[in-house]
Amino acid sequence: MESSYKFRKYRIEREVLDEQRLEELAQRQPYADTQPSVINRLKDSIRCTVPKLKHGVLNTFPVLYWLPKYSVWDYGMSDLISGISVGIMHLPQGMAYALLASLPPVFGLYTSLYPALIYFFFGTSRHISIGTFAVLSIMVGSVTERLAPDVDFLKLNGTNVTTEVDVTARDSYRVQVAAATTVLGGLIQVVLGLVKFGFVGTYLSEPLVRAYTTAAALHAVVAQLKYIFGVSPARFNGPLSLVYTLKDVCLLLPQTHLPTLVASVVSLALLIAAKELNSFLSPRLPLAIPVELITIVTATLISNYGHLNRNYTIQVVGEIPSGLSSPIVPDVNIFSEVIGDAFALALVAYAISISLGKTFALKHGYKVDSNQELVALGLSNTVGGFFQCYAVCASMSRSLIQESTGGKTQMAGIASAVIVLVTILKLGPLFQELPKAVLASIVFVNLKGMFKQYSDVVNLWRSNKTDLVLWLVTWTSTLLFNLDLGLAAAIMFALLTVIFRTQLPTYSVLGNVKGSELYVDIGIHKEAREIPGITIFRSSATVYFANAELYLEALKEKSGLDINKMIIYKKRQEAKEKHKQKREERRTKRQAKREKLADQTEVFSVEEEAKTWRNPRMTMKGTEKDEENWTERENLTVFVKPATADGQRRWEYLKGRDPDSTSFGWMSEQMDGDATTLGSSSEDTLRLDLERISVGSLGKWTWDIHSIILDLSTANFIDTVAVKTMKNIFQDFGEIEIDVYLAGCQASVVEQLELGHFFSEWITKRHLFASVHDAVLYCLDHRGYESSRVTDSNTKL
Repeated sequence: MESSYKFRKYRIEREVLDEQRLEELAQRQPYADTQPSVINRLKDSIRCTVPKLKHGVLNTFPVLYWLPKYSVWDYGMSDLISGISVGIMHLPQGMAYALLASLPPVFGLYTSLYPALIYFFFGTSRHISIGTFAVLSIMVGSVTERLAPDVDFLKLNGTNVTTEVDVTARDSYRVQVAAATTVLGGLIQVVLGLVKFGFVGTYLSEPLVRAYTTAAALHAVVAQLKYIFGVSPARFNGPLSLVYTLKDVCLLLPQTHLPTLVASVVSLALLIAAKELNSFLSPRLPLAIPVELITIVTATLISNYGHLNRNYTIQVVGEIPSGLSSPIVPDVNIFSEVIGDAFALALVAYAISISLGKTFALKHGYKVDSNQELVALGLSNTVGGFFQCYAVCASMSRSLIQESTGGKTQMAGIASAVIVLVTILKLGPLFQELPKAVLASIVFVNLKGMFKQYSDVVNLWRSNKTDLVLWLVTWTSTLLFNLDLGLAAAIMFALLTVIFRTQLPTYSVLGNVKGSELYVDIGIHKEAREIPGITIFRSSATVYFANAELYLEALKEKSGLDINKMIIYKKRQEAKEKHKQKREERRTKRQAKREKLADQTEVFSVEEEAKTWRNPRMTMKGTEKDEENWTERENLTVFVKPATADGQRRWEYLKGRDPDSTSFGWMSEQMDGDATTLGSSSEDTLRLDLERISVGSLGKWTWDIHSIILDLSTANFIDTVAVKTMKNIFQDFGEIEIDVYLAGCQASVVEQLELGHFFSEWITKRHLFASVHDAVLYCLDHRGYESSRVTDSNTKL
């Protein structure tokens, strides 16, 4: 029956481009000799030209790029309306979030003014609103209360008994701590931006940031409970401080100040109802209703005319100085105590701002420079710190208002800053009677969006379990270890997930899609067919020290070749052949010796101990003396007698027997002469073991696969461990006569291979190919015609 398998004829439709061929083509190009040298490129980089100077100035001051093109007619009214809306939101949020930072409310207004003005000149986003943010306020508050606790500012009366806290001195020092932390965090951001380290924000993935802000919202809620219930819990620092604070608040609930609680509940109810009504009517309203501003104005009027502070001892904001404060150099002695907190502030602020900026930029079709955003945010914090501002970033709620109300550029930020400036100069003292419970209620309601992020748990459970674990770890660590240590733990765990993902990548064998040059995973794409005789192997991650050994094991598994067994089998076969040769040599020598002895005597005995020869012809047969002599040597002597049978010389062996006896053991001279070890030698055991090894137990054998192509297109670097692994792959597969080739290597990877001394006399650049398809064509042209067998002989690659 004729076999259905036919030899496949492949047609090479284009030139195969390996690494050496690419170099030859590059040398033929006319521009190859005109490439600038390293020295020339260095000179060009430091040479100052007018275009280069202009480009540098525009990159440093982005406002000079868009402001001359600004159209008042097209953008003026939209930016004005948007700026007024955002400015109205700045007032309540600035004062409320200042309480989260444990600072007087007026410093929240300062924070809403100066940084926005700085960002106007240096920022590249057109829609984000720079100012106070709940998460950063909580982080600053943890620093200020740690370094300036109430117990350090207790007043003493004449009898040395503590009576109350020196609020003025405490707040003054807390402002210094907040300013120093903000300046240091801003400097860190500026330095990172100047060294083009803007990608650092990418390590704060979206699940991490959302989990972190969700946990920070809980910190904000617990911090405001004392204003809601009118109690004074103890201040705790370090791990589990949130748990201890919440426990203390629960123990103090019987001492709740009822007037304060009533004011809080009424404010919460009105704010929630107004927010829901605002959301319902927002499609029909040109502008959102300023719910928070209406609330604080109403509460201030009620408190002022109802004398809530004097009659019901409800805590109010207190004195708000009018006018702007002069800049003050921060206390540099505080830097060493807050450097960790400043770094955490810098990272979180940048991650939140750049994520919002890129979201709006993608929506409106412009580009946000990550490094310049880092510089702009750093300068906003640094300059703001000199004016007693605390850390700022983009606010999610205000940015959405600025974008939804028609804001086009950062001129909207200038308009909002003007609203805040007018309030500081003229309207600030009017809010002195504002109850703190109302500000705490505003914080509660504004955190509603962060509490909605708990739905991420359900979404991540359905989409990505790894991101879900990262979300839960970040949330838990932030709650238990506070905001600074929690962020550090979250980043470390995020890096571990990256390591685990690269250490355990997906390995696949690729097949060709009929009629194309595409090679895809044959385990996923059913239309892909594996090339006979060729295994194309790909890893989804870069090969480096953490997964190099796993890469090798996966290659063995996917290719079906157990290299270790096959090499052992080959070495045993070689050892067996060498041993056979030695046995043949020994047999030849013994045969020559026996033939020489046969010419001298017919029967002889060998005595190992005495090393004497006894010739039976020299004794008289049949005598008693002769029989004793035979008996004595029965267990010690081996007699050898040459004989001829069928024309072949054979040797007859007997032990302690009469040489004339007919019961001889026959052994062919083609076998080993040592009859006492035959059948039990280590060589015969090795032979039996080798016979047990079948081709099926080893997987594919050399006639089933002749080439392996390693697709390294996913590798963006290769380290020394990976280079050694690649060398071992070439060497091991070369032992069983299988060719190995590399395909899709980037130029940087090839350079690292060269520096790692990967190439040698037997691993040359002819083993490199620009693409998998080129490597396949080469393999088929080189070895495929003799070994490839497929059912369809008409299919062409």
